Amino acid sequence: MTPERSKRLKEVLDKRQHDLTVILENVFDPHNISAVMRTCDSVGIQEIYVLNTAIPKHKKWGNRSSSSADKWLTIHQFSDTASCLKAVKSKYEQILTTHLSSDAADLYALDLTVPTALVFGNEHSGVSDELREMADGNFIIPQIGIIKSLNISVACAVTIYEAFRQKSAAGHYDVPRLPPELRNELNNEWGFREAGQDI
Repeated sequence: MTPERSKRLKEVLDKRQHDLTVILENVFDPHNISAVMRTCDSVGIQEIYVLNTAIPKHKKWGNRSSSSADKWLTIHQFSDTASCLKAVKSKYEQILTTHLSSDAADLYALDLTVPTALVFGNEHSGVSDELREMADGNFIIPQIGIIKSLNISVACAVTIYEAFRQKSAAGHYDVPRLPPELRNELNNEWGFREAGQDI
């Protein structure tokens, strides 16, 4: 690895956030998942959760949409909602789902500087009732058009860039925030991946 590339990987690791993640529930289109991965990488989200309870486990992502972002992310796949949520709750203080309901909060009223998991449901029916009942709340993205929905990858991008804005204002990107052990682990993994080796 060249010194320039090593410096670049270090700079990216210094900005990685350990307290923001995304859960994708039963998202059918792998290209939507890959587009979400690319956006997550762009704001420093390191890990995402892919929960498939109604569709088969994904074997590959749509790399044209991700630009191989999955190469640099930690991806957890689950087939059971309770197990997934248990893993998430061990790391994140609040789990928020996207759902249009009378008690939904406005995206821009949320505090996304605390450890947060953001849940996005599938392209047809959204987040399941089971998952919403286990979450801490739900939110909506304000819209004034006739069609009250966004493509999942667009909705995710809008939401996590609001988190990026809040976290930037709070200084979360000014100093490295990954736990040292995790940072060292990722640094080693990324070195292997950069060299084109299997881990």
